[in-house]
Amino acid sequence: MTETEWKIRNLALKRDKTWYRFLRQKLIWNYILDFYCSKLKLCIEIDDSSHDWKWEYDEKRTKYLNNLWIAVVRYLNSDINSNLDWVILDLNQKIKERYIELNE
Repeated sequence: MTETEWKIRNLALKRDKTWYRFLRQKLIWNYILDFYCSKLKLCIEIDDSSHDWKWEYDEKRTKYLNNLWIAVVRYLNSDINSNLDWVILDLNQKIKERYIELNE
């Protein structure tokens, strides 16, 4: 687990913080999702600089997951390392929005 994945898992995604269970390294078809919540059908991806040259792969993967009704939220390592409070607030907002979306 990378340092940024540790931060997200332990400071943002613990069940006592989100009320949802997020699995780490969830395999869906040929893709390994950084974090996944089955109740919300929500994937959280942590991108580092290696993703700069993999945007086509990321786009294809996101489209595949969206076709399974799985929403994808992405954060950059740099955002997590430099502005973790904002990432946590944004993630909590995305979780609430996803809950509303699924329960309308």
